Amino acid sequence: MTILVTGAAGNVGRNIVRQLAAKGHDVRALTRRARIGVFPEGVQVYEGDLTRPPTLEGALEGVEALFLFPVAATADEVVGMARSAGVHRIVVLSSDAVTSGYDTDFHLPVERAVEASGLEWTHVRPGEFAMNKLALWGPPVRAERVVRDPAPDEAWFPLHEQDVADVAVLALTEEGHTGQAYSLNGPEPLTRRRQVELIAEALGEEIRFETVTAQEAREIYLAQGGFAAENADFLLGYEDYGGNESDPSRSEAFAPPILGPLPTAEAVTGRPARTFAQWARDHAEDFRAPR
Repeated sequence: MTILVTGAAGNVGRNIVRQLAAKGHDVRALTRRARIGVFPEGVQVYEGDLTRPPTLEGALEGVEALFLFPVAATADEVVGMARSAGVHRIVVLSSDAVTSGYDTDFHLPVERAVEASGLEWTHVRPGEFAMNKLALWGPPVRAERVVRDPAPDEAWFPLHEQDVADVAVLALTEEGHTGQAYSLNGPEPLTRRRQVELIAEALGEEIRFETVTAQEAREIYLAQGGFAAENADFLLGYEDYGGNESDPSRSEAFAPPILGPLPTAEAVTGRPARTFAQWARDHAEDFRAPR
């Protein structure tokens, strides 16, 4: 089977490419900038940008299944191109915010475009990625062995990106997943303080936790740049999911009460979902300062 993975250099995409290649599939990786040595041997790498659909034409030729990174603005055009090229199955990287009703503008339009195509479809809806903590906490941990956060006792179910990739690979390559929307979360609720403790255990070094105000955290994130700066207002409650201004004191809008276990990859893969402790061990070197 020839499978095209868009967003192939991302945290989920590169794991999907690796698994598909290991299983012997004809894999194509779409990325904005092709780099030597990023993907396994035998993977065909295409340069393309989902915001510019014509750049996908060559990559789509002869493809049977597509892993679709979500870009709402061009979803209708990209899905139409996929259908014309002969793609018969699309797996969407969506968000559990669609399940909860928060997301109506970012991932939901992509889901609807795929559903309207008449092709086989599966939506993979991850919740909070554990990788977000590497983006937020990695720089200060590497520089100072400290995490500064305004909500030490706020808890959620951080998700290992490999669990998302596992589900996507099954949906791309096996029957029985058409018409399904899989919400995925980590296996247990963990406070932010406990997450920092688990990262420290994986490193074998102490990490201090300093509680700061939301405004202080915002200033830290903006100065940090990258993911932290781009998402500071949403993560700290200054904006809602749709980008509208909100009150950060109303944190319940972003951290709903935990009512019990949430769906995990185990329901699809049959294997226990990976824990945050395992994720911390897998990424321990990412939290170390370069030598």
